[in-house]
Amino acid sequence: MLGKGVVGGGGGTKAPKPSFVSYVRPEEIHTNEKEVTEKEVTLHLLPGEQLLCEASTVLKYVQEDSCQRGIYGKLVCTDFKIAFLGDDDSALDNDETQFKNKVIGENDITLHCVDQIYGVFDEKKKTLFGQLKKYPEKLIIHCKDLRVFHFCLRYTKEEEVKRIVSGIIHHTQAPKLLKRLFLFSYAAAAQNHAATDPRNHTVMFDTLKDWCWELERTKGSVKYKAVSVNEGYKVCERLPAYFVVPTPLPEEELSRFQGHGIPLWCWSCHNGCALLKMSALPKKEQDDGLSQMQKSFLDGIYKTIHRPPYEIVKTEDLSSNFLSLQDIQTAYSKFKQLFLIDNSTEFWDTDIKWFSLLESSSWLDIIRRCLKKAIEITECLEAQNVNVLLLEENASDLCCLVSSLVQVMMDPHCRTRIGFQSLVQKEWIMGGHSFLDRCNHLRQSDKEEVPVFLLFLDCVWQLVHQHPPAFDFTETYLTVLSDSLYIPIFSTFFFNSPHQKDNVHQRQLSLPLTQSKSSPKRGFFREETDHLIKNLLGKRISKLINSSDELHDNFREFYDSWHSKPTDYHGLLLPHIEGPEIKVWAQRYLRWIPEAQILGGGRAATVSKLLEMMEEVERLQEKIDARPHGQGALLAEAPLLLRGSARLSALFPFALLQRHPSKPVLPTSGWKALGDEEDLAKREDEFVDLGDV
Repeated sequence: MLGKGVVGGGGGTKAPKPSFVSYVRPEEIHTNEKEVTEKEVTLHLLPGEQLLCEASTVLKYVQEDSCQRGIYGKLVCTDFKIAFLGDDDSALDNDETQFKNKVIGENDITLHCVDQIYGVFDEKKKTLFGQLKKYPEKLIIHCKDLRVFHFCLRYTKEEEVKRIVSGIIHHTQAPKLLKRLFLFSYAAAAQNHAATDPRNHTVMFDTLKDWCWELERTKGSVKYKAVSVNEGYKVCERLPAYFVVPTPLPEEELSRFQGHGIPLWCWSCHNGCALLKMSALPKKEQDDGLSQMQKSFLDGIYKTIHRPPYEIVKTEDLSSNFLSLQDIQTAYSKFKQLFLIDNSTEFWDTDIKWFSLLESSSWLDIIRRCLKKAIEITECLEAQNVNVLLLEENASDLCCLVSSLVQVMMDPHCRTRIGFQSLVQKEWIMGGHSFLDRCNHLRQSDKEEVPVFLLFLDCVWQLVHQHPPAFDFTETYLTVLSDSLYIPIFSTFFFNSPHQKDNVHQRQLSLPLTQSKSSPKRGFFREETDHLIKNLLGKRISKLINSSDELHDNFREFYDSWHSKPTDYHGLLLPHIEGPEIKVWAQRYLRWIPEAQILGGGRAATVSKLLEMMEEVERLQEKIDARPHGQGALLAEAPLLLRGSARLSALFPFALLQRHPSKPVLPTSGWKALGDEEDLAKREDEFVDLGDV
C-alpha cells in the first residue's frame, strides 16, 4: 500500500500562494466592503450557459490556512457551474508554464461535480438539502473530483445569501429530467462551432465498417462476423446498432429475447482464441423455469459455441463469482472520505489511523481483485488457448471492466492514446454501460453513485504506474479523463446506451425533448442474478466451468512465469498484484491536499525532471536525424524544456491552475478533443482537453 505521505513528481494540487494575490481575514471584509462591491470581475459563459443567481462580498477561504484567511469576490451559479470570481482571476504569471483547463477554471465547480453541500451554523457543520428555514454563515462544498471549497457568507447581503444558497442546493441536488441537462443547451448553441482534428483516428464503432476493421485488426474475421440486425435498434435498445457474433449463429436467432443470451464478441487473441460476453435471459415472471422456446434457443447457442472452431469455451460468471456493484459503491464511499479534507486539523487528526482507514475501505483490495480476474482470463486466452465467455445480468458493468482490462494487458494497441480511446468507445459506450445511472447524473433519490468506470481507470493507473514505458499516455491523461465524467459538454459519459444517446441527439435542436424509452425500473444492485445465470447456463454449459483449485494453480504458474522474464513493453503486460504493489492513485486523490505535497518538488521530483529532459533531448535528436534540414526549427523547441519551472515540483501539473482571462476555447467533438497532455503542459497557450464528455 502507498501511504498518504507525499506526492512525487507526477502528483498535483492547488497552486502555492502567488505573491500578487491579496489575502484578507473575515473581519477585514466589512471594512473593505465598498472596495469589494465596486470591483467588476467578468464571468465568461459558454455557449448556451445562463446565469441563475449570484452573491457579492463572499470570502473564499484558503484551505491550507485553517480557514483564517481568504480571497473576497463574487459567488455565482449558472445552469452549468458554480463559480467564484475573485481578485486573483485576472492576474496570471505569464512567465510560468501552466496547466490549464479549456472548460473550467480553478474556482469553477460543474453542477454534476458537486457531491455534498454543508452549512455552518454557530460553528456546527450540517448537511444542506431541500428548503432551508435558516441560512448558514459558511458554505462548504465537497466535489466528486475531491476538491473542497469553503465560502464565508457572513458579510454577504441576506437576500443574496438566500438566493445563492437556495439556487446551489436546488440545481445540484434536486432530481433532474434528462432533457434539462446542460449538454443539450450547449449543443444547440455551439452547433455552428464544430471543429474536427484530422489527426484523430479514434474508432467510434458506430458503423459496420468500424467493427469489420476491428475484426481484421485482431484477425478474428474468420470465426466471427459483424451484423447489422439491430440497425435502428429494432431488436434491442440496450445493444449497439452493430456488433459481432460467431459466424455460424443465424441472424434470425438474434432477434429473440431482446438481445439477451447472445454471445457477443469483444476481442480476438493472436492465437485465434476470443473473449466474448453474454447477458442473461429475462426472467419469466409467471414461471421460475425455462420456457420451451428459451430451452430451444439455449440449445442452439450451446451447439454454436461448442463445436469447431469454438469447441473449448470457459465461462466466467461475474454476477456470482466476483464483485457486486454494492461492494464497489460501499468501498468507494469509505475510500473517498480519506481525501475530502476540510482543513489541516482534520488532516492531522486522521493521520495516525490513515492506513487502517484505507484498509477498511477495501478499495485497494477491489482493485487487486479486478486485476487478478483479468490475469486469470488472460491466462486462459494466452496459455490455455481457449475461448472465454463472460457472463453478467446485462453484460454492461463488470463485463465492460474485465474485458477492457484484459485487452489493455494483451493488446499493445490499447495502450496507445487512440487505441485506449477506441477501447473505451467499444467496450463502455457501445457496450451499453449505464453512465447516466451509475454516475447518477439526474440525482435520482432511489439511486446511488457506483463508480465502475473510475474503478477501471484506477486499475489502468496501476498498470501505467508499474510499467510507464508500455503506455502512450501518462497518469495525467487518466486523471483528466476521470474529471470529464462530471463535465456535461459532450455526451459520451451522460447516457445509458447508444440508443438513448442517438434518440436524444436526433431531436436535441428542437427542445423540449422527451426521454427515450427506458427499461423497467430497477435498482443498481444484483437482483436474482444467480437465478438468471443458472437459467442461462443450464446443465450443459455449466460443466465448462473450471474448478477453483485448478484455476488457482494455472494462474500462479502463469503469473510467476511472466514476472520472472524481462518485460516486453510491446507484448503481454501483467501487473504486480501483491499487497504493497497496489497503490493509491496519488495524483487524482491527493492533488488537492496541500499537506500531502512536497512544495518545490524535492529530490525525487528533480531527478524525475532530469530524466524527462534527457528523454526529450533524445526525442529531439531523433527528429533531427530524421529531418536533416529542420535542425533550426527543432532546436527552437528546447527552451520550452527549461521555461516551465513549475514542473520541478511535486505539485505539477495541477500546481498553477488559474482562470484564464480570455474566453476559453472549447472542444467540440468527441475523443477528438482529448489531446496530448504532454504537449499541453509544455505550451503556455494550450489547454488540457476533456474529451467527449
